[in-house]
Amino acid sequence: MFELFRIGFLSVTLLDVIDIVLVTAIFYKIFTIIRGTIAAQIFFGLILVLFLSFLVQAANFKALGWLLKLLSDIWVIAFIILFQPEIRRILVLIGRSQFISFFVKSDHTTVTDVITEAAFELAQSQHGALIVIVKTGGIRGVAETGEQIESKVTKNLIKSIFFPRSPLHDGALVINNEVIEAARCTLPLSTETKKDGRILGMRHRAGLGISEIADVVCVIVSEETGSISIAEDGNLKTGLSRETLKRLLNESLKKASDKNIRGIFQGTKSI
Repeated sequence: MFELFRIGFLSVTLLDVIDIVLVTAIFYKIFTIIRGTIAAQIFFGLILVLFLSFLVQAANFKALGWLLKLLSDIWVIAFIILFQPEIRRILVLIGRSQFISFFVKSDHTTVTDVITEAAFELAQSQHGALIVIVKTGGIRGVAETGEQIESKVTKNLIKSIFFPRSPLHDGALVINNEVIEAARCTLPLSTETKKDGRILGMRHRAGLGISEIADVVCVIVSEETGSISIAEDGNLKTGLSRETLKRLLNESLKKASDKNIRGIFQGTKSI
């Protein structure tokens, strides 16, 4: 292919430039997914090993090259083992995309089903609840204000957390990547105090507040009236039926999933 320029003994072609851009985009997207986790430190170590291996091969250091080759021969296996949670997350995002769901119809109970059922059973008992579902990025600072749980999302667990006598019922429940990340979390309050002429309680202001500053969707169950609301992008929808709540959650999470998939292949940054 046509040579663009040379760097010493290296010949750089248009294909090389495209190759470098694609690899950079992939590595950057992986970093945005694992940023803020222990896996990020391991990721930097792997990048350093690959970079040193490239330099050693270019400089023709035989002994050092042999040592780094031993590491590079097993790096794929090490990558799969060390980054199993992140790989699983990417596969989950791909599985949720509209392209896949067009060909594969799933009949299993989804997280939105569980949240919807839990919310309405809590509403029937007039037990207040505030559930934050993370869409395209973590809210680690918020999750760290509460009790770490890291558990599968189940209806009975959500109901138990928001039972009035539970020590975890105050505050918000954070669900991230289909996992209950934390409970009893503190959320920032919105400056809005009224909605359609009705005064907003602290729970509604908290749900609205976090939706104003983070890419999340919040399900709010009123303790006083038993009504169910949803907050997203700084907007509040109240008095939802079971079908409407489920539809809004599905639409919101589907859009977020498709956004993540596009970001993976385009190398764009998720918020």
